[in-house]
Amino acid sequence: METDLNDYTVIKEGEAEILMHKKNQVFFNKAQVNNRDMSIAVLREFLSKRKQEHEAKSSKRTRPASKVIEKDASEASKEETPSENGMNNGDHEVASEDGPSSVSKDPAKTTERFAPREPKPPKVLEALSASGLRALRYAREIEGIGQVVALDNDLASVEACQRNIKFNGSVAISKVESHHTDARVHMLTHPKEFDVVDLDPYGSPSIFLDSAIQSVTDGGLLMCTATDMAVLCGGNGEVCYSKYGSYPLRAKYCHEMALRILLASIESHANRYKRYIVPVLSVQMDFYVRVFVRVYTSASAMKNTPLKLSYVYQCIGCDSFHLQPVGRSLPKNNSVRYLPAIGPVVKQDCNHCGKKYNMGGPIWSAPMHDPEWVTSILNSVKSMKDRYPAYDRISAVLTTVSEELLDVPLFLSLHNLCATLKCISPSAAMFRSAVINANYRISGTHVNPLGMKTDAPMEVIWDIMRCWVKNHPIKAQSPEQPGSVILSKEPSHEVDFSRHIGSLSKAQAKKVARFLPNPEKHWGPKLRAGRQITSKHVSLIGHEAVNGHLSQYHEELKEEDEEAEPEDNVQDKVDPKRQKTATDNITST
Repeated sequence: METDLNDYTVIKEGEAEILMHKKNQVFFNKAQVNNRDMSIAVLREFLSKRKQEHEAKSSKRTRPASKVIEKDASEASKEETPSENGMNNGDHEVASEDGPSSVSKDPAKTTERFAPREPKPPKVLEALSASGLRALRYAREIEGIGQVVALDNDLASVEACQRNIKFNGSVAISKVESHHTDARVHMLTHPKEFDVVDLDPYGSPSIFLDSAIQSVTDGGLLMCTATDMAVLCGGNGEVCYSKYGSYPLRAKYCHEMALRILLASIESHANRYKRYIVPVLSVQMDFYVRVFVRVYTSASAMKNTPLKLSYVYQCIGCDSFHLQPVGRSLPKNNSVRYLPAIGPVVKQDCNHCGKKYNMGGPIWSAPMHDPEWVTSILNSVKSMKDRYPAYDRISAVLTTVSEELLDVPLFLSLHNLCATLKCISPSAAMFRSAVINANYRISGTHVNPLGMKTDAPMEVIWDIMRCWVKNHPIKAQSPEQPGSVILSKEPSHEVDFSRHIGSLSKAQAKKVARFLPNPEKHWGPKLRAGRQITSKHVSLIGHEAVNGHLSQYHEELKEEDEEAEPEDNVQDKVDPKRQKTATDNITST
């Protein structure tokens, strides 16, 4: 494959280097370095856990085998000694071939048969590879990784991936392979073959979930990204329902709800094949959500799915929300009986402001993270900080995730509570102290720096705000306003705003950065590969980039016209339609 390096730019990320064409032929987004670094960190932890699980299984298998060998050896030694009935050395019993004597003659063969085998290197599938940067980083940076299969349905992307594989040397050539095929067909024709499946599409992953679930091995890892945040966050609720089977709500917690909608959708696809998922890490970063789940097969464990899903009732007047579980379970003798959940959990009108409720879901209401995994990943990242280009960002996210309340779905916004009452806001430490002094738990969330997760009921939350307003009076409002209705009721709980030692998290107490600004301008989604850059893309890439691309495009048109004139021996100008398009594109906004 001949390559003119003058037409390409070398991009280095981690230990991998790729060649990117100067034209927008193959998709690449620099901002996704956070995504790739987080994936590598989780994948390293998966390999470590996989090895530990394999060793635990092997030790269980070898224990009974060693007991059998000892027993057989002791029985054989008894047979070799003279018995009490006067049997001479020349007299003996003929043992069968499968008898204990045959085992005792060569115990080494038996121990070899039960000896623990090393697990095979994990096989990884990157379903939508584009330039292949992610696959190359997996192959070059993760120790013990096996074969990495990179797929793409775009021929230009496959050619770019193959070019980059050769550009990265022998290690990449031996581990990474690229194929031009539909990822859905490839996954369906390779069931339970891949230990790790990575889905990172441009937009929604919904059309890939069914085939991805089937291609993951039992206990394997599925990594999935969704960038269609406008859909998942309630901008187009009917579209979200058609893609994910859940209806979103427009609230401050919409980004966490997007994570939980994606998890519920993956669980739904898994259940169709008697499988279920166990989330190990779920994060919202930049302009997308990313989940890491392990996939298991069990028809009995799959029955617990309704216990992990809930509908959400969101008041349209205030910040109150309530969860309605889909199912419940009752113990019955030595088994479990599964029943529909009892509801509704709320009345027709909100108890606090009197307004109606919007209902969304179902969402995943079980924990989104595994605390053991999160702690281990964070420690591993800190010990290898030089190997992560986006170390500051992923360590900040993991630190915040490690301090979240796992069993509390969704969160409240202190500023929204104050906006409802039209009062000044207490400090976050003061509000946290009031909740803790009332014997409830509270934490932050990685999704929103102003968000607060708490197991305190809404009655307690509004009582805290009522007491705050009494100490900090507000102007009179219309009695029909939700805030006026809430403040018209007297608080039923005593509120203590005295500073509590737990009002600051460990990271806050140590002044560890948790929410970092973007490293540069226009850090976000980029234009889809192959599209012509025009002035309307200023918000994505900036004025300078747009003007540079358009001036280059204009020069290329001019060169094409100059080359065409001698051939035709006429002084033809650019086609009127083409000239109009070029002129419009050059005009900067």
